[in-house]
Amino acid sequence: MAQLVQAEAVPSADERRLRMEEAVLAPLTRTGPGYVALMALMLAVFAWGVYAWTVQLRRGLAVTGLSDPVPWGFYITNFVFWIGVSHAGTFISAVLRVGNVGWRTPVVRMAEFMTIAALLMGGWMPLVDLGRPDRLLNLLNYGRFQSAIVWDLLAITTYLTGSLIYLYLPLIPDLALARDRLDPASHPLRRRLYAVLAVGWHGNEEQWRRLARGIRIMCVLIIGVMVSVHTVVSWIFGMTLRTGWHSTIFGPYFVVGAIWSGIAAVIVGMVVFRRVFHLQGIITPRHFVHLANLLLVAGLVYAYLTFSEYLTIAYKLEPQDADLLNALFLGSYAPLFWTYGVAGMLVPLLLLALPWTRNVPGIVAASVLVNVGMWIKRYVITVPSLALPQIPEGWAAYAPTWIEISIVAATFAGFAFLVGLMAKAVPLIPTWELAEQMEAGAE
Repeated sequence: MAQLVQAEAVPSADERRLRMEEAVLAPLTRTGPGYVALMALMLAVFAWGVYAWTVQLRRGLAVTGLSDPVPWGFYITNFVFWIGVSHAGTFISAVLRVGNVGWRTPVVRMAEFMTIAALLMGGWMPLVDLGRPDRLLNLLNYGRFQSAIVWDLLAITTYLTGSLIYLYLPLIPDLALARDRLDPASHPLRRRLYAVLAVGWHGNEEQWRRLARGIRIMCVLIIGVMVSVHTVVSWIFGMTLRTGWHSTIFGPYFVVGAIWSGIAAVIVGMVVFRRVFHLQGIITPRHFVHLANLLLVAGLVYAYLTFSEYLTIAYKLEPQDADLLNALFLGSYAPLFWTYGVAGMLVPLLLLALPWTRNVPGIVAASVLVNVGMWIKRYVITVPSLALPQIPEGWAAYAPTWIEISIVAATFAGFAFLVGLMAKAVPLIPTWELAEQMEAGAE
């Protein structure tokens, strides 16, 4: 009798699917005071950064710490950081989709949200660094194809366009689900919007065939664009005759670093979404462990490339190379360099590798340290090579002003605001893919 009661208590496949869909669609219609307060705070920080930008537009770059010797500072550091974070969605979604990795399903869409938001925040930085945004027209009208900056513009705009398409295609069935499930009386405008975006989706065999083909095509294309984007970003440095930059390893070095920081950003986002939207039953600790494995591999490869880069410079040890390494290892930039090396690389690798720290708190702590360390690493790559004197004179000085700090802080707030807004606007979890796995008994 007890066995009969226990068997009856086990939900059927249809009931499990219905509960999953309700959990995924719940954030679209339920908004707590904590979410509203957090979004208001992020919007306020972003608005303050926009105000700081207007001050810079009125007064010029003289209000920043930038100068002729050091024309790149916080802005370009932040640009490289956000373009790196944008690799998260493509790597986790597209690469793992090609490999038919089933556990990726609950986290792919939030990773794709982060890709779009990171690209928008990163793309803002070169406009800020120009001083006058209208100068972008000079690049469009007079830019030479031999310039890596022209390639960078083409690569980032292509990546953003491709990422939007790649995000939208798998969204169509879930937009149709939201269209059918939302109460027309309570959410008339949102339901109409979902009906338009769902483009007449009813889930017949022909529609599924076309959708699958479109996703496969975009999946392959977006991987190539992803690799090209951060390779081109690295060439802006590597093709410049500057000590510390002129290196053939920068292409793979930057791509691996982007994957390292991108996966870490997704893990941090996962723990936030899991807590805020009550997705503990869908995003489980094993998803964190699987991503931690990828993060550990990327970190080990990045550590190897870092060691190889500095060993090559130190072995040759030309005069300017010696000055740069002394500044990084022992001089004025040593605190930042060793903070990155120890707290941003060594400690996260240990947290990810040791069995007793391979849990959700340890993995999230390692991911936070990775992102902090990678922002510092981008600064260490950018500023010291510019501050190094090219003629016999003293090092150039660079100190960011409140304008630069405010604008950089605005990008983090804007990133959080955009991702949070997208999570409330469309389903955060791809329900149709998760339902297919549930029916097939996939983990």
